[in-house]
Amino acid sequence: MADMLVSAHGIEQNLLVRGPLDGLPVLLVHGNCSSAAYWAPLLRHLPEEWRIVAPDLRGYGDTETAPVDATRGLRDFSDDLAALLDALGMGPAVVVGHSMGGGIATQLLIDHPERVTALVLESPLSPYGFGAGGAGAVNPAFVAALAAGDRSGDTPTSPRAVLRTCYVADPASLGDDEEALLDTVLSTAVGEDNYPGDSVPAEGWPGVRAGTRGVANAMDPGHHNVADALVALEAKPPIAWVRGDKDVIVSDTSAFDLAYLGKLGVVPGWPGERDAPPQPMVSQTREVLDRYAAAGGQYREITFAGVGHSPHIERPEEFAAILREHVR
Repeated sequence: MADMLVSAHGIEQNLLVRGPLDGLPVLLVHGNCSSAAYWAPLLRHLPEEWRIVAPDLRGYGDTETAPVDATRGLRDFSDDLAALLDALGMGPAVVVGHSMGGGIATQLLIDHPERVTALVLESPLSPYGFGAGGAGAVNPAFVAALAAGDRSGDTPTSPRAVLRTCYVADPASLGDDEEALLDTVLSTAVGEDNYPGDSVPAEGWPGVRAGTRGVANAMDPGHHNVADALVALEAKPPIAWVRGDKDVIVSDTSAFDLAYLGKLGVVPGWPGERDAPPQPMVSQTREVLDRYAAAGGQYREITFAGVGHSPHIERPEEFAAILREHVR
C-alpha cells in the first residue's frame, strides 16, 4: 500500500492505495476510533489486481481534522468520500464499511447510488442510528485516555484494553498487528468538533442528549436514520452483511447502549422498558434488510461464530473469501 494525499471537499484527505488504475475499484471505509490502517490484516488476503482505496476519514489517521456537523448525520463523511472519488477519477466501486463506516457507506449509496456497485456491511451500526445520549453517553475516562495517547492497557477504559476486549472477541487475534492497530485507535481527534462531540444536558434519564457537533452525536438516532431511504432506493445493489456473534458493540444487548446497561443495573436510575427500551441493533438491521429484499434488492447475512466486532481481523481469510464471492 502507498500513502497519497488528496485535496477533496475542502480538506486534505490521506488514503492508502494499492493495485492498478484499471483494476476493480474497491473502497474501504473504516469505523469510529480507527483509521485506514485498520484494514491492514484484510489487505494481505485481497487480490493484487484490485484497485483498493482506503481513506482516513476526517479527524482520523492523517486526514485533516475538520469538524463534523452532527445535524447532518454521517453525511460530512459520505460527502468527503464522494468528492474523493471524483478527485481520483474513480468509477463505481464495491464499497466495504466497518462499524460506523457501514453507516457512512450506506449514506454514500443513498446520496450517490451511481457510485456503488455492491455493498459490504461489516458489523454496521443500526440503520436507525446508534445508542442514545450522543457524546454525553461516551465514557469520559476513555476519551481522556485517547487524548493522552495512553498505550498502557492498565485500566478497562484504556484504548489498548478497549481494543482487546471490544474490537475483537479474542485478543490473541490481534497478533503482531496489535501495536499498529492501537495506533489507528489513538489517531482519533478528540474534541467537541470531532470525537465524541459536544455534550448537552437534558431532563430525565440518562441526563444527556445528542448535541450538534462531533462523531458520537452524528450517529445518534436523532441525526442518523437511513432505514426508509435505503429501502426506497430505485437501484438496489447486492448487500453482504457480515457480523460476529460475540460483538459487544453492535448487538441486541450492546455494552455501549445506556438503556441496556440501565436494565442490567450498571447505569442507575433506568426508568424501564417503556420509557427507555434497549436498542436491538442487530434485529433492526435485519428488519431493514428484509424490507430491502422485499422491495426488490438482495442481501446475505453471514455470521461468524465466536467472533467480535472485527471479523476482518479475527477471520481475515474467510472475510476476504466472502468479499471475493460478493464481487463475483
